[in-house]
Amino acid sequence: MKYVTRLGTALAAAAALVLTTPTGAHAGAIGSTPVRTFEYSVGGATMKVPTGCMFTHIIRGGGRKITYQNAGVDCAFVAALSSGFCNWRIDFTYADTNNRTYRTSRGRTHSECKIDPMRNNSPQRLPRYGKACAQLYVNGVRRVRQCHHITK
Repeated sequence: MKYVTRLGTALAAAAALVLTTPTGAHAGAIGSTPVRTFEYSVGGATMKVPTGCMFTHIIRGGGRKITYQNAGVDCAFVAALSSGFCNWRIDFTYADTNNRTYRTSRGRTHSECKIDPMRNNSPQRLPRYGKACAQLYVNGVRRVRQCHHITK
């Protein structure tokens, strides 16, 4: 029940962010991508992440200036009861309009298992327009990616 409440709170917060009108020259975006079911091994044990998890990426700022960026996983239903994600990290990448990645902010790898991994990133001043992406890696394998276009 705790996880269903948490998912409801996350969805309400996302809706509030989407419905809030930005003031001045500020902009923001929020997007979620489902985490597909997968299995991986940790210390000889097979771990399974079932369906029911969403990877959400939030970004705020204006123009090429990012003032806030966060990415994380929320799980509901059966997925909320799983052991979660072990050996995980979240990276933020930035690419130009030709889809060439020019900067990566690599997160640290967390060896503990966590059902709701999350990471904030420091403010960024991007040298060019393009896109900002967040990526979740589990056991060194990219499992999900969510991107926002940065335009004028």
